[in-house]
Amino acid sequence: MKRLALLAAMALATVFPAGHLVAQTALKNVAEIRDGIIYVGMAYEISDKCDSISARLFRGLTYLHSLRSRARALGYSEAEIDAYINDEAEKDRLEAIARAQLVRLGVVPEQEESYCTVGRAQIAANTRVGWLLR
Repeated sequence: MKRLALLAAMALATVFPAGHLVAQTALKNVAEIRDGIIYVGMAYEISDKCDSISARLFRGLTYLHSLRSRARALGYSEAEIDAYINDEAEKDRLEAIARAQLVRLGVVPEQEESYCTVGRAQIAANTRVGWLLR
């Protein structure tokens, strides 16, 4: 039985390129895409709340474009990508995750300076969020 399962898996891998196997997973569950969008949201929130830090808009747009390209490379269609991007419930969910991560990093929502402190720390550590800020 194990041998049959192994042969079936090998046959599927031969017939379907790896990207198409990944495409069977909902795009919202692909960590590199989901997390990338969350990082952009975190950077935006910091730049929106802290007057002394701004978003690197061109870098952010380029990064979002690279996420879209990566989703295509993983086998997702433009329709699947657009559906994910335009899903209002998913937008709300990702925003909540981004805000919760900022709080874990030290942001106090009512205190502008806490956004600046976290933003400067992210820039200094050259995290993905910090890379999107200046």
